[in-house]
Amino acid sequence: MTEDDAKARIAARVSRETLERLELFVALLTKWQKTINLISPATLPQIWSRHILDSAQVLDHAPLDAGSWADLGSGGGFPGLVCAAIAHETRPDLRFNMVEADLRKAAFLRETARQMGLTVGVFSRRIEDMPPQSADIVSARALAALDTLCGYAHLHLRPGGVALFQKGARHAEELETARQRWQMDVTTVPSVTDADAVLFRIENLTHA
Repeated sequence: MTEDDAKARIAARVSRETLERLELFVALLTKWQKTINLISPATLPQIWSRHILDSAQVLDHAPLDAGSWADLGSGGGFPGLVCAAIAHETRPDLRFNMVEADLRKAAFLRETARQMGLTVGVFSRRIEDMPPQSADIVSARALAALDTLCGYAHLHLRPGGVALFQKGARHAEELETARQRWQMDVTTVPSVTDADAVLFRIENLTHA
């Protein structure tokens, strides 16, 4: 998928104002990337396909009645800040909290959200040290093995909440390992940007 194709797919689903927010986000990330390693430098030329569109697809699988979203290990804002930018107009009652232990990345998230006109929470703490968030949605991308992510979700999801975790080529192996410790209902959604990747939509998560 070319960058033009990826950006066109985004433009087809959002308003002009939202597209402008995302363009500002890309500009700010590119600027901050010079001093902070927010994304892999090799993926910067494919930011719309590898990061923006890849993150935007997560919002499509979020429960429509959700009111709170906790994005764990937010880093450069993926998928949380991208989803927040799109939801700003389409789902204004959905509240986003970003958890990022790295102080410099947290500063990037706060300043970028401010310039994008988004009201989000940014917490510079380790995920396991956060008070339970009782969130309707927990998301994470390129953060940890699924077994570890399930532990985070179990801590921070409310009963009946949904976890949305993006996983790469070893997703089946990670799921098999996680099922040794966790019971869960999993919907596996193929990624729109990577044939080897998936989105795990996890419900009814409990200790095995």
